[in-house]
Amino acid sequence: MNLSLYFKKFFNNSQSSGIILIFCVLVSLLIANSSAAENFQHFLDKEVGTHLFGLEYPVSIWINDGLMAVFFLLVGLEIKRELVEGELSSFKNASLPIFAAVGGMLVPAVIYSIFNTGTEYGNGWGIPMATDIAFSLAIISMLGKKIPNSIKIFLAALAIVDDLGAILVIAIFYTEQIHWSYLLLSFGVTALLFILNFLKVTKTIFYIIPGLFLWYFLHHSGIHATIAGVLLAFSIPTNASNVEISPLEKLEHKLHIPVSFLIMPVFALTNTNITFSSEMVAGVTSTLGLGIICGLVLGKLIGINLFSLIAIKLKLSSLPQNSNWLQMIGVGLLAGIGFTMSIFIALLSFKGEIPIQDEAKFAILIASFIAAIAGFTILSISSKENPELEEN
Repeated sequence: MNLSLYFKKFFNNSQSSGIILIFCVLVSLLIANSSAAENFQHFLDKEVGTHLFGLEYPVSIWINDGLMAVFFLLVGLEIKRELVEGELSSFKNASLPIFAAVGGMLVPAVIYSIFNTGTEYGNGWGIPMATDIAFSLAIISMLGKKIPNSIKIFLAALAIVDDLGAILVIAIFYTEQIHWSYLLLSFGVTALLFILNFLKVTKTIFYIIPGLFLWYFLHHSGIHATIAGVLLAFSIPTNASNVEISPLEKLEHKLHIPVSFLIMPVFALTNTNITFSSEMVAGVTSTLGLGIICGLVLGKLIGINLFSLIAIKLKLSSLPQNSNWLQMIGVGLLAGIGFTMSIFIALLSFKGEIPIQDEAKFAILIASFIAAIAGFTILSISSKENPELEEN
């Protein structure tokens, strides 16, 4: 095969990005538990940028708040396109991820609280509420055409709502101070973006520039700046026609490869550098560890499917097209991949308490690993029950 054709096929294969992501996780874990761990952490902590306008941050912040805002932009573009012309264009389909996400946040928090109310770990109830959208989508992408596209869209929409919920939880319960002046400026820029949409401005650059200001204002407000990517995505014009390519679809196409093969691997490489210790292992059987593991694995599974079932029985929602409940169980498990967002909440929950933070990190890693393997397995089994999907 011609080398250029080989690379084109590789980059167009949705499974490839998932494989690269897992490889980066393994490399990151190896580095974190080797002699290179200290140097790698120094690199992540190194501040880069400029003092001008307060834009000097550690490398890790530029990745998690900067590059990941681009990832959220891409996912937001995909969700908006599906809302306008795809799987989420009907109210019943669009409402299901919202109900599922609410259940997927409430039930894990309740399960964690059952284990930890009245203990020194009580403040960590927000840890199992979060879904790591990057890793969950990477795992489901590895299944390729074995599952219907509607299930992938459902997981993406669910994870977006879940992450927005986690950001609100962080802002309300775990943020020491919100800078309201910057937040008001964020509202102003958001309004400007939607006014541009209303005026039918189609040049993408007129959205990207205000989008950069939106990121800056949100970041300085104290709220997780990745939400800027979602807000920007929903302001960019699209249409319900398959004939004319909209500004949204053009931008979505341009972002696919850099996000899948650069931003997500870099994110994985820099966020999974967990150094193992004996104290971590001991913490798994504590109420902290059990609350996190049961919350992420069982809580997400139960909450997402229970609230989905209730919404469907009340005829408020319907199952994603060509899907079944076995696939919903698989999605419920994949949503239990809490990872980076859960770790972030754990660090906020137990500030300065390094041993507890380490125990929480290890429990999150175990829970995410169980959720990924179980979810992938269930979805693989479900594809064997629907062999026609392989042929599409």
